[in-house]
Amino acid sequence: MPRRPRRPNAHTSGQRTSQDVPSGLMADWVLWLIAAGVLGVAEMLTLTFVLGMLAVAAAAAAVAAGVGLPPAVQLGVFAGAGLLLIGVVRPIARGHLRTPASLQSGTAALVGRRATAVTEITTGGGQVRIGGEVWTARTYDEHQVIPAGTAVDVVQIDGATAVVLSAELA
Repeated sequence: MPRRPRRPNAHTSGQRTSQDVPSGLMADWVLWLIAAGVLGVAEMLTLTFVLGMLAVAAAAAAVAAGVGLPPAVQLGVFAGAGLLLIGVVRPIARGHLRTPASLQSGTAALVGRRATAVTEITTGGGQVRIGGEVWTARTYDEHQVIPAGTAVDVVQIDGATAVVLSAELA
């Protein structure tokens, strides 16, 4: 009697099936995703940038595991992606945290600027023109009286009031 040709199954074609993973173990990609989630949550609690980069590296390893790469390659992907992210992306991200004074905005950008007294300024009040805008102002020195038209330096911003010092004294 002639033999019928065998149909290839997952075991003979090299593909994995759910029977290849023992019932008590999780797939590698699930473990990597859990690690990525744990590292991501830890990053939110610590704000160090390192754990976030490792979370992304674990996600990359999960992709490697999902396409069926062996565990040694998964670890290599995790290590390589982690080192690359920590070595390249982290310094860039940390650099963005330190904003130079020239890039400051809002009221912080006004401190140290030169202004002109619009009215007489005392510790009780007055007005200055800072870069085209008129601000309420008061003197830094409580005994000083600054006449209108005098150049002043902005020492600090207190709410909506510029605290100023005569440019002659600065």
